[in-house]
Amino acid sequence: MPPKRLLVVQTAFLGDVILTLPLVQLLKRELPSAEIDVMTIPGCAEVLGNHPAITGVIVFDKRGRDSGLGGLLRKAKELRVNGYDVAIVPHRSLRSALVARLAGIPERIGFDSSTGSMFFTATVHYEKSIHEIERNLFLVRGIREFSPALHKDFQKELPNLYPSTGDKERVDDVLRENGIGQSERMIGIAPGTVWNTKRWHKERFAQLASMVAKKGLRVALIGGAADESLCAEILAGISSPGAFSAAKKLSILQSAELIRRCAVLVSNDSAPVHLAVAMRTPVIDIYGATSPSFGFAPYGERDIVIETNGLSCRPCTIHGGDKCPIGTFECMERITAVQVFEAVQGVAGLKP
Repeated sequence: MPPKRLLVVQTAFLGDVILTLPLVQLLKRELPSAEIDVMTIPGCAEVLGNHPAITGVIVFDKRGRDSGLGGLLRKAKELRVNGYDVAIVPHRSLRSALVARLAGIPERIGFDSSTGSMFFTATVHYEKSIHEIERNLFLVRGIREFSPALHKDFQKELPNLYPSTGDKERVDDVLRENGIGQSERMIGIAPGTVWNTKRWHKERFAQLASMVAKKGLRVALIGGAADESLCAEILAGISSPGAFSAAKKLSILQSAELIRRCAVLVSNDSAPVHLAVAMRTPVIDIYGATSPSFGFAPYGERDIVIETNGLSCRPCTIHGGDKCPIGTFECMERITAVQVFEAVQGVAGLKP
């Protein structure tokens, strides 16, 4: 008998949550009568709003009220009341696996590379050579009872996000406040990331924005509260009019809606890349310390990765770090504003 209630546990970063959505969408399509909840951290819960495949969003505040053994046990008790048949755990952490086990969920599926794999009733091989979206989709094959269609090879599945009418109206307001008409074309730039070695130079973002503005396009600087000062510095360095900063002014789904209205998004290897993919906006993704071979590159048909090949030191880490381990930062130093602008021209259809 197919499962009636499923829990998907993804308590990692925002990008990871977005890359889990194709799994949720596939589950709902093949198990249309099932209720599917997603458990995530407080900062990521909003991005799941309005999603038709998701019945409910459960917040796991693992750094706050749900921290420690006591918090873990309380959260497991809350989950137990919901009577889940199956837990699918893409997040490869001990805590994520353990909370599903403590909740008494009879079927628990995760990757064999998870540090909590001993708490699963079935594991699926974590295939390093494919995209994270595809890795997550394979988790459904660990479910004992499910649609026969899930035995087949999966079609390419992109994440979907659903900004509300209020979100769209808020973006309208921000554009109007900055004197931008509905018909004006925009290029989005997302310069932030928590990892310094994944951050392209702010001066080069400013150079790129200046080049774009000279072509008559508006430039939207996109980010959260942590990116406000960075975006302000970039804005101050842009030599041509036509740019504005939306950092700290929009929620995640509102930022996604703003990205949807852009002809292309230029971003570091960070969550805005996946927001753009979910909104079907082409991405130019700038890679430094990390590598697209890890499986987290943009997944759209028109997306472009810009990276420095041929460096023996790269990739130096899977996530990034505070500083270049050898002090050269050559992986980013070699990427010029002209190089990125040429990619923007091609994707956005700008005349040379």
